[in-house]
Amino acid sequence: MSLREESLQSFVDAASVAFDRYAKAPEARRSIRQFFAALEQPGVARVGEGRRLPVCAELDVALAVDPSYDPSLARLIEAFKGIEPMLEWRRRTKYDHTAGDNFVDGHANAMLIGPGGLEERSDLWLGVTLLAPHVRYPDHDHPPEEVYLVLSEGEFQQGEGDWFSPGIGGSFYNIPGIKHAMRSVDTPLFAFWALLSERPH
Repeated sequence: MSLREESLQSFVDAASVAFDRYAKAPEARRSIRQFFAALEQPGVARVGEGRRLPVCAELDVALAVDPSYDPSLARLIEAFKGIEPMLEWRRRTKYDHTAGDNFVDGHANAMLIGPGGLEERSDLWLGVTLLAPHVRYPDHDHPPEEVYLVLSEGEFQQGEGDWFSPGIGGSFYNIPGIKHAMRSVDTPLFAFWALLSERPH
């Protein structure tokens, strides 16, 4: 049996606790239980160094959550900081007119576990999105269901619904195939997303 690198395992443990605490909807709770049960079996560790994009300069502000807000979020942020230098941050290459004019240089995604992540696997994806202030992420959709855990202020949209603000520690569930989007406000947006799938995000 393969073993997961210690700092990544610490992150997985912290993420499991945080998602479990904040994912309230029954569909989200079912998805997260399945997701972290699958993660008990490690995948193949990726070899190589991390790579940042210019927008990653916003990370310090994005991660400056008051530790007294919730210990589980504080542990998650500290565990993320432990693996962030190893991540390969990337721009989304597929987008349309719904993206803000400043989208290309104002966002970055990183895969923690999944294709191109610190642990290569195709059955599930655990990633993170960072937006600079006042950036709109384009409308997008994907076949797998998805659970978000938001660690900043910011606004999200599902289908044709109104924009909503989950807040720090906010979590919500995207049904398979639903169109969704996000946008930052006066501060950077930072959110984790978890998908059970063999299809791309």
